[in-house]
Amino acid sequence: MPPDLHALDPAASLRAGVRAMLPITVGIAPFGLIAGVAATDAGLGLAEAVGFSVLVLAGAAQLTSLDLIGRDTPVLVVIATALIINLRMLMYSASLAPELSHLSRARRLLGSYWLTDQTYAVTIIRFRDVEQAPVDRFWFYLGSALPLWVVWQLATIGGVVAGGAVPEAIPLGFALPLAFISLLVPSLTDRPAVVAAITAAVVAVVAAPLPANSGMPLAAFIGILVGWVVALRRGRT
Repeated sequence: MPPDLHALDPAASLRAGVRAMLPITVGIAPFGLIAGVAATDAGLGLAEAVGFSVLVLAGAAQLTSLDLIGRDTPVLVVIATALIINLRMLMYSASLAPELSHLSRARRLLGSYWLTDQTYAVTIIRFRDVEQAPVDRFWFYLGSALPLWVVWQLATIGGVVAGGAVPEAIPLGFALPLAFISLLVPSLTDRPAVVAAITAAVVAVVAAPLPANSGMPLAAFIGILVGWVVALRRGRT
C-alpha cells in the first residue's frame, strides 16, 4: 500500500463526498416528490410515508411497492417485487466489497443501508480514480450518501404534503430516467462498459413484458456477461 494511503483525513473525505453528490441531488428532488405523491395516492399518511421512505430508501422499489399497495396487493407479493427490483444492489455491493473489505463489520453494515444507485456511481468512480485508505473511502461514501438521504426525505415529505396539488403539466415522471442516465454516462469509459450498457438496454426493452419486472435483472445479468466476455477478449481481468 503506498505511503499516502496511510494518511487518514475523515473530514476532508466526508466533504469531498458531499461535494460530489450535491449536483446529483438536483435530479433526486423531483424523484422524491413523485414518491411522496405516490404514497398519498396509496393511502399513506405523512408519518407512514416518511417511515416507509426511511426504511426502504430505494426509489424504484418504493414507487413500485406503493403502486402495488394502492391496489391492495398481498404483502408477500409487494416484498418479493421490491426484492427483485433491488437485485442490482447485490452487484453494487459485490463491486464495492474489495474496496471496503478492511473496515469493521459494523461500518460495512451501516454502509449497506446507505447504498443507492447514486451513491454507488459516485463512490466507485472515486475509488477508481483516487487512491485512499479504506477508512477514508468509507467517509467519502458516507459523505456522498448523507445529502442524498436528506434531499430524498425532504422531497418525499414535500410530495406527501403537496399531494395532488402538483400540476400534471409538470413532467415529474421524466426525472426518473434522467436520474439514471446521469449516473450511467460518466461510467462509460471503455468498450466493455459501453457494450454492457447497450446490451442491457436492448434486453431490458425486449424483456419488458416479462412478469414481476424480471426483465430488469435478466438485462443486468446478460449485460454484465457480455461486457465480461468483451473485457476478457481485450486481455483484461
